[in-house]
Amino acid sequence: MDGMEFQGYTQGTIDFLWNLRFNNERGWFLAHKEEFLALVDRPTRALAAWLTREMTELYPELGLELKVSRIYRDARRLFGRGPYKDHLWFSLRKPGERDCAIPCLWFEISPEGYSYGMGVWDPAPLTMAKLRASIDRDPKPLEKLVRAVEERGEFNLEGEAYKRPKGDPGPLLSPWYNRKQISLTRNPSCEGAFTSPELAGQVLEGWKSLVPLYRWMRELAAAPPPEHM
Repeated sequence: MDGMEFQGYTQGTIDFLWNLRFNNERGWFLAHKEEFLALVDRPTRALAAWLTREMTELYPELGLELKVSRIYRDARRLFGRGPYKDHLWFSLRKPGERDCAIPCLWFEISPEGYSYGMGVWDPAPLTMAKLRASIDRDPKPLEKLVRAVEERGEFNLEGEAYKRPKGDPGPLLSPWYNRKQISLTRNPSCEGAFTSPELAGQVLEGWKSLVPLYRWMRELAAAPPPEHM
């Protein structure tokens, strides 16, 4: 990678985000805006650009589109919080649909560190009903995908579960069957690759391992509901 490419984050990145969390006001941010740009915004955008190039070259058929979050919170949704987010994220997803209702590949930097993975934050209830119907009909395709992820040992399944379980298809798929949200997440510590260009390759390899599940979830979301639903 040359000087215009992602070179890694620094401890200053984490320090800035902690400071922003505890000084979340316009005056402080404006006084430290150049730190934000140098320590958080520019490296995050460089990482996002590199990953977007790599993923679109590897999987052009997916039609992935990059979305980078803004540091500014929506003024209509502050709810007593400061005007700035203390984290920054980006995602690759299919364009033209409600963002949080479709699966995406994502990366986030926050005061606690960084994380990345694949998931869908606010799927339509119908989408999760189709997931359960797919498991009921033939669990083997999802079982194969889930086992591959578990054998790799990189990502943990997260997301809000239903208060009342919907059913029990067995220990492997029951956590999928009974969730309102699906997120496969890796939460490494801010050491090693975090301060190196190698972080880009680490995220790329992780995303590549999730592409089969991403395809399955995207096809599931787009599929018509089964007739018996």
